[in-house]
Amino acid sequence: MGIFALLPLVLPLTAWPVARLAELHLHPRTATRLLTGVASVMAVCSTLCLALLMVVGTARLPGNPLPDGWSGPEVRNAVPYDEIVGTAAIPALALVVAGCARALWRHRWTVRRAHRTLAGLPGRSVAVLPETEPYAYALPGGGSQDRIVVTTALLDGLTSAERRALFAHERAHLTARHHRHLLAVRLAARANPFLVPLRTAVVYTAERWADEEAARAVGSRRVLARAIGRAALLSRGTPAPTLAGLATAGPVPRRVAALLGPAPAPRTWPSVFTSAGLAVWGAAAGTLLSAMSSANSAVTMFLVLCAAESL
Repeated sequence: MGIFALLPLVLPLTAWPVARLAELHLHPRTATRLLTGVASVMAVCSTLCLALLMVVGTARLPGNPLPDGWSGPEVRNAVPYDEIVGTAAIPALALVVAGCARALWRHRWTVRRAHRTLAGLPGRSVAVLPETEPYAYALPGGGSQDRIVVTTALLDGLTSAERRALFAHERAHLTARHHRHLLAVRLAARANPFLVPLRTAVVYTAERWADEEAARAVGSRRVLARAIGRAALLSRGTPAPTLAGLATAGPVPRRVAALLGPAPAPRTWPSVFTSAGLAVWGAAAGTLLSAMSSANSAVTMFLVLCAAESL
């Protein structure tokens, strides 16, 4: 295998172009699902590659419980600089596991803490908090326990039409389960820093997805654009990066600009016979090949170890 054993660690770089093109040319729903899937596959392959490299690099350490065949020359020849790469993979894999565990724990802790806080409040779907801090977010709870959390400070700063847009936007987040997409890409970015641009892209496309659903529900794109702009000036954001809200600091200007323009075409993928379609299809095909190459490298390394163990 040689240098190809390291492909899963660097191939996420090839996903950057498709992330940008997906933001610009794909329907937000399609872009969110596509980028979440690509990021998840590449993160799994990258993490598996680190684990296999660590095994190869440490198989010759005295006292290790690994099979003797895993330290054979045919295995070491499959990885360039096996001792250096294998040793470096140990702290790298530890950081990946710790980072993903911390992100997952923080998400669950935030959701559970929020539900405990809201347990005594009236209302099953909407919780209005009498606070001076203006914020709102969608709190997932598994169907009947989903809630929209909003403070009186934010509601007081919006008109009645903008309030309807706010609730429609948060309901769209809950209906589409956007917290799952956000959590998946956040874990992927912790697994491989090269996937951070995909996480940023999904944060934007998930919000745009909810924007389009809310604009259709309230019947006015301009009203929703005003609500987003006003909420962004007032709001402090959400309690966790994996919980979606009406206004976040990063993509707000682009979202407002998109809402002031025409609605995205109902076609999920642009035609390949247009320049935008050719770019998106080409980038998607390249990203798919990268993901397949990552998976192939990881599986090949695993098969090498299995073959060595049977010798």
